[in-house]
Formats: sequence, structure tokens, C-alpha cells
Amino acid sequence: MVDRRDALSAMFSAKGTRVNTNRGDEYYNTLAKQMEDRLIELENTPAASKISIDHLLETEGLTRRDFMKWASAACAALMIPASFTPLVVKAAELMNRVPVIWIELQDCAGNSEALLRSDSPTIDELILETISLEFNETLMAAAGHAAEEHLNAAMETFKGKYLCLVEGSIPRAMNGLYGTIGANGETFEAHLKRVAKNCAAVVAVGTCATFGGIPAAAPNPTGAVGVQDIIKDKAIINIPACPANPANITGTILHYVLTGQIPELDHLNRPKFAFGYRIHDNCERRGHFDAGEFVEEWGDEGAENNFCLYKMGCKGPMTFNNCSIVKYNSGTNWPIGAGHGCIGCSEPQFWDKFAQERPMSDTKFNNFAPFGGVEKTVDEFGIGLVTAAGIGIAIHAAASVIAGKKSE
Repeated sequence: MVDRRDALSAMFSAKGTRVNTNRGDEYYNTLAKQMEDRLIELENTPAASKISIDHLLETEGLTRRDFMKWASAACAALMIPASFTPLVVKAAELMNRVPVIWIELQDCAGNSEALLRSDSPTIDELILETISLEFNETLMAAAGHAAEEHLNAAMETFKGKYLCLVEGSIPRAMNGLYGTIGANGETFEAHLKRVAKNCAAVVAVGTCATFGGIPAAAPNPTGAVGVQDIIKDKAIINIPACPANPANITGTILHYVLTGQIPELDHLNRPKFAFGYRIHDNCERRGHFDAGEFVEEWGDEGAENNFCLYKMGCKGPMTFNNCSIVKYNSGTNWPIGAGHGCIGCSEPQFWDKFAQERPMSDTKFNNFAPFGGVEKTVDEFGIGLVTAAGIGIAIHAAASVIAGKKSE
């Protein structure tokens, strides 16, 4: 894990840490002062949770040096200079001042399970254990009226200060009766609105909560939608993927602890520090793509040699996420590294548009608005396919295929 963090930090540093150095010392001095004031304010706030990061690190056999390396990498991930490392360390130590109410709606509980079932947790996951988790149906012992009373008490005690984390989509068909919760049979939509009303910000965790996910796939019988389709008067932070990476959840909360504000978001309300990267651009198989070397069918020579999976339906060129950088399971691997193409799970309507084992060029869509119609084979690929950031990938793909054929 430590080696992975070193590599992560080095990679970001090699890319200029994605920090706008043109802002100058005055900007960063002002930002540092803002963060210091925010942390002093939190430090004077009573700890809502007695769990400390130092205790958890000791329990897992991690040293202070490991923690400092993580903080350095976290600075890079959050696009702030390495000189801010002590502030990140302090923020991580004050996570137990941040009250969180986590509600679970229409989903498979995959995001909660991904956190709970880690047998060798990363520092990202350990930090999530230090937050003051005031309510979570999966983890809490209380049920029924007792759970409702605890939720109401938490919302009142931390009014205006708690983060509302939401897992799962919201069914709206049949007046919301496809999903009800609690002893009073409250619909998921009503439940979400009530919990979000007095929160500081809403964090939608996982693709179901962000864009509706698989429950919203055609024909979407329950009328499932994402949180941002329901909540209109609060800041919404979307952390999609199936499941969401704990590092991205930690980074988002850490940014809030440091600044008291939400991180910079893209047009889909995703934090840019995590979703400002295209899978294709950071893929370990990119060199094979450029060389026109593709897996043509499962189990062929190309598959044995880790050739590019584009022809097998990899959606890396259309997907924005940091999976290839952070990876999953304590940094062990990620889908493409394990031999399967990206299915674009952090993009809207991914199941209907992306989840098929064939190139986008071989897919027929009646309405494929974000990318224009796609009707050509890979060898005829035009530029109408990918996102604005990926324009030219189609031409490059075709040229790579031709180059590969010539080399044969």
C-alpha cells in the first residue's frame, strides 16, 4: 500500500501535481490561512466520535511515516502543493468532528459492502472509520422506531453541520411506493428530502445515487432517478462508480474538512480531482492501443499479452475516473488490469449505453445524444463518438488498427 501511495504521489508530481502554479504565492498563502482557520474552528468543536486515526493506524500496524506519505499523496490528489501536507494531516486527525448521516435507498449496498469487507484497509478506508457516522441502516443496531428516533436526534443535534451521504437511487413510479423505509413506511423520496433539508451538503455515493445506475436502466419500471434529480436546493457532490472508490469518498470529505466547502466539480457534479481523468489516457494498455495491438477475442494471443481491450468493448475512451491511478482492493488491481474492459460505470446511463462487450462502433443506438449516432465499424471509425475531451480517439483507433494490419 505504501509503495502505491509513493507511486501515486510521484505520478501526480510528474504531472505538475495538477496545481495551477500561475496562481502564485499570494493565492496559496491565502488558501493556507483559510484552511488553518477552518481547522482551528474544528479543533475547538467537541469530537462527535471518540475514534481517532492514530488508534486505527496503530491497530493496523501502520506507522506515522506511512500516514505522512499518504498525506503527501492526498495533497497531490486534491491538487494542492506538497507544502500543505501538515494541514492534510491535521484535517485527517479532525475527521471525528464531522458528523455524517448515511442513508441507503434503492441499491445493492455495494458501496457499504466495499468498505466493510476490506480485510486490509487502506488509510483512506481507516479515515472513513473516524468520521462521526451518526446513522447508517447497514451498520447500526437500532431498528424501527428506535432507529427513527436516533435519526431525528442526529439531524437536530447537528443541524446545518452534517454531511448527508446517500447510497442508492430513488424510485418515483407509483408515487414512490417501490421504495419505502422505516416504521412509518416513508417513501425513499420523502426520506431523502427530510434528511437532506438541514444538511451542509449532499454526497451521492455510487452510480445508483448519482445517475440512477442499474435500477434506472431501460425500461426503468420503478422510475428510478439520482439524488440530483430530487434535491435542488443543496450542494450536490456526485461520486459515481460501481462501487465508488473509498479514496474518492475520503478525498471529498477531506476537502470539506479542510475548507468548509465542496471541491471543484465538473458539469456532472463530480469532483475534478477524482474524475478529471479519462481512463484511456492513464491506461496501462494504452501503448498497445497506439501500436494497433488489440484483443480480438477472449483467450487469443492478444489477451495473453495484455493487448488493448478496445475491440472487446472497453469504454475507457468514454469514461472519466481515476480507477487506473488509485485502483481497488488496497491498490491491488482494477478491471482492465484483471483482463476485462472498462464498462463506463461512472458515466450517466452507463448500463444502457456502455455495458456490452463490443466496441461502441458496433453498437446501434436510436438516440445517443451525448456522442452523436454511432453506426460505423472500428476500421471506419469517425470522430463523432467520444466526448469533447476525447475527440480524435476514433481517428487514432482507426489509424492504429491500420498500422497493426500493416505490421502483420
